[in-house]
Amino acid sequence: MLTVGEVHTSLLQHSTALAQEQSSEVLNLVEGEAVLTSRRPSLYAVSPDLRTGVDCWLPSAKNRQLRGVGAVVTRAVITGGRIVQSSSIVQVVAGERRRPWSHYLANPGVLETVGKLDAADLAGGFRLGNAADVLNLEAITGRVLDGVQMSDLLDRRPPLRAARTRLRWTAQVDQRPQAAGSAVVTVDTPTLRTVELVVGPQDVPAAVAGLCEDLALHDWLLTTLSALMEVAVTRAVPTREHIERLRPVLEHLLHLWLPGARVDPRLRLIWDKLEQVPGFSRQWKSSVNWIRDQISVANMALLRDLADRVEITQPCPR
Repeated sequence: MLTVGEVHTSLLQHSTALAQEQSSEVLNLVEGEAVLTSRRPSLYAVSPDLRTGVDCWLPSAKNRQLRGVGAVVTRAVITGGRIVQSSSIVQVVAGERRRPWSHYLANPGVLETVGKLDAADLAGGFRLGNAADVLNLEAITGRVLDGVQMSDLLDRRPPLRAARTRLRWTAQVDQRPQAAGSAVVTVDTPTLRTVELVVGPQDVPAAVAGLCEDLALHDWLLTTLSALMEVAVTRAVPTREHIERLRPVLEHLLHLWLPGARVDPRLRLIWDKLEQVPGFSRQWKSSVNWIRDQISVANMALLRDLADRVEITQPCPR
């Protein structure tokens, strides 16, 4: 069995963090369906599922032509009132013939092939990228995120600039009863990651999608910090501007680092392995400490400069 998905992550285009009620209103994407919310360990809101019917060729590493029909499921998530994600998922199964649309719409999140399925070939093709004429989860996922960011409730004045990142993933099932999950993460471009997952037969697709959303969230946090640090060390700017560029990280993003907090317990083993190599939390702590040190040094320089000015302007004693 093969499941594929894509997660887009971005800073919410708003000047302040949203309250939980505001997040629910922004994510009210399907009339008559509820937005799910949680306040522990941080504010968290999930939109109702959106369904997109597809009838298209499927990606192939061997350039095979295989048709797939089904309904992709996409949802939007706001974490901490600050970070917004859109996440698409579809489980690919072997089918025999083209069925009426009512059959596919009654089974959202499942895509049936019209022809023989080669799961390894499809997974490899999907991770390689989206050709113009094949299943394109990037377009589906990006459209949902764009819709959330265009909400009238957002003032579009974020406290810092941060790029949108994409995480494209595949998950194949190891049928052995005690199979241990694994993940291979590849940094393809500054804003694109691909993840090759192997999961056990008990790991449901929704839980796997939750793991990938959590991984994408924390990868976005690290990517944003790394970009700000690169700018800080490569550009000569006044001390005050240096502080103002780095301070929003501590004020708006620091408390959102909670890796694995909402991941299914069975899949936490995958997070534990990623914490060992490449070591996400080690990199995060090192980056945060560097930013704090930079702000402290800059503040000391500003205070010293202020003290020098006061001393110069004081009248000489008679």
